[in-house]
Amino acid sequence: MTDSTQRFLQLHFLTAYPPANLNRDDSGRPKTATIGGFQRLRISSQSLKSAWRNSDIFQQASSGNLGVRTRKQGEHIYNKLLEKGIEPKIALKWASEIIMKFGEVKSNKSDKKNKKDNEEKSKHEFPELILKQLVHFSPEELKAINELVNLCIENKTAPTKDQLDLLRKENSAADIACFGRMLAKTPEYNIEAAVQVAHAFTVHEVETEEDFFTAVDHLNKKEDTGSAHVGLREFGAGVFYNYICLDRELLKDNLKNDLKITQKTIGALIEAAAKVNPVGMQNSFASRAYTNYMLVEKGNQQPRSLMPAFLAPIKTNSDHVDDNFLLMAIDKLKQYRANLDQVFGACASGHYELDTTKPSGTLQELIDFATASIE
Repeated sequence: MTDSTQRFLQLHFLTAYPPANLNRDDSGRPKTATIGGFQRLRISSQSLKSAWRNSDIFQQASSGNLGVRTRKQGEHIYNKLLEKGIEPKIALKWASEIIMKFGEVKSNKSDKKNKKDNEEKSKHEFPELILKQLVHFSPEELKAINELVNLCIENKTAPTKDQLDLLRKENSAADIACFGRMLAKTPEYNIEAAVQVAHAFTVHEVETEEDFFTAVDHLNKKEDTGSAHVGLREFGAGVFYNYICLDRELLKDNLKNDLKITQKTIGALIEAAAKVNPVGMQNSFASRAYTNYMLVEKGNQQPRSLMPAFLAPIKTNSDHVDDNFLLMAIDKLKQYRANLDQVFGACASGHYELDTTKPSGTLQELIDFATASIE
């Protein structure tokens, strides 16, 4: 059992990004949010989690303990049956029976009212093998599917009702344990996420800017003028605040109480969050950054974000040309945290700070603090 005073980890990050468009909306503009009446740049939690989960850091640390999120597992099963000599009609029937245990599948009938759905079906030879929603398969479920497929091939018999009991509550996938999964058809096999990630936002007001760019045709003659392509892309820069809340006890429960995997998962998540950025337009901006300041808090107290520290945007003082938004943000974060502790009592049992501006602290010591006392 995790120490009752050490259940929650709360991580607060301040990261300065150069000109970037890390996370854009449907029109290609950087995502924004209005906070305290002022526009800020924003990076969605979905974008952040995707970058961390798919990073080499997280993938390597969790090797062998990762799930597979896909709608196409049915096609994979069908192709394997075909490769082993099962007749196409029978392979299609068996694969369909297996995959339907994990969710609803696309209909193979045309729907005149749903053009988009029909276009999606046309991409697949057998749409009835494609799940309607993404399903995150755990390693245990993938193993059970593989064993059943091999059994059907060996015996040349269809899967029985009992054999089709493929869903598993036990889970060793670090990504599922962290970020959860939802199965609409069988909610009893849902897994609650142990990690909550806030949208990152700039601690100061930001107006996005436009980058006008052109491309030249290399085969132009000297007398040819003008560009072959002209375009605009928007970008912004700033210091972002981000907040993560991690329930260590729930994470351990999600990982079958495996302490070693739990510790590795926490360490990998923290390292990825400190070093890995969303991939949006990296080729155009090379906007890669390590976090500049990180505070991790540990305790059983009710978690809370320190976002209100930046409800009023940080501004420069015309009399101080050397004002540094990052240093000012660190000061405001610390002051607001101290204010909360004074009013509500200590909001955590312990904390550790990493600060590149001094410098002080190390990432490894911070991870050691975050993963200690898991029992």
